[in-house]
Amino acid sequence: MLGMNRFTPFRKSSFLLTSVIVLALLLSACGTAKEEANPASNQTAQSGQTASNGQAEAKEKVMKDAMGHEVTIPAKPSHLIASYLEDHLVALGVKPAAQWSVPNGIQDYLADGLEGVPTIPYNLPVEDVLSHEPDLLIIGDESSVQNGLYDQYAKIAPTYVLGTETTKDWRAALKKIGDILNLSDKADQVLKDYEQKEADTKEKLKPLGERSAAILWLTNKQFFLVDETVSSGAVLYGDLGIKPPNLVSEIPAGSRASWNPITLEKLAELDADDIFIVNSDKATGADEVTNTALWQSIPAVKAGNVHEMDPKGSWLYSGAVAGSKIMDDVVKALTP
Repeated sequence: MLGMNRFTPFRKSSFLLTSVIVLALLLSACGTAKEEANPASNQTAQSGQTASNGQAEAKEKVMKDAMGHEVTIPAKPSHLIASYLEDHLVALGVKPAAQWSVPNGIQDYLADGLEGVPTIPYNLPVEDVLSHEPDLLIIGDESSVQNGLYDQYAKIAPTYVLGTETTKDWRAALKKIGDILNLSDKADQVLKDYEQKEADTKEKLKPLGERSAAILWLTNKQFFLVDETVSSGAVLYGDLGIKPPNLVSEIPAGSRASWNPITLEKLAELDADDIFIVNSDKATGADEVTNTALWQSIPAVKAGNVHEMDPKGSWLYSGAVAGSKIMDDVVKALTP
């Protein structure tokens, strides 16, 4: 909004003050007369200001969500909740009314963008949602609003469901949220910046030649092999072109999960140049398996090519912010 210029004339004499007032009134009258003569002129000027600022006036709109609901989106939602979609909000420069959480933590890698934002349980209890007084809810998957939950949420605030087909592709989810929030241009720029980061990272890794890597998550003494299609797997294998290890490729397509449980005995067969491990057990002092002879026998371990990633980092998440941080970690781990 344009601010008004304020000034205080010096009062050297009552005559001067009177002259200023009269002059102001005459100018005002002239301006009014011109507007009356051409009523479209003022509207055109305002439109020009809007265009020069690069923003069209936001208006309430109706959008159909993945479940077929006709959802009325507020003109300027300012108190929204989009649980587990915060990566996209942070990338778009939007601060939600509450952020996703589980009993043992939050998405710490988004701390800078979510500073001061209170938490809400991951399963969005109705009472908790109500307490934050949202003006818009964006839900990820259809399964999150089953058993009458959608109707309860919709009574609190307009509720838009992205749908699983959208949320499984973070780029599509980012673009859809940008559309909902009238930030489509910003979403496009985020994607362009990510593509540039991807290209720059590939260039930095080029001297290494073809390289394979496994991504492991260790929690409660159980190893999980991160799949090619999710979180850090999608970044390493899909975006950066690092080769998946034999144990990922050997999992039948119909049996794959985002996190594939694997025994230490099976890991002894791992053929990979590098191992990136998210060791959630180490922080609790429960890490015993990485001290075993079987673990030490893995070729990448013997070669000293094990790279420990922060359990509070972005390696188990997806989005432009997460992916960018993962790429930074890869470069730091693999290059001098």
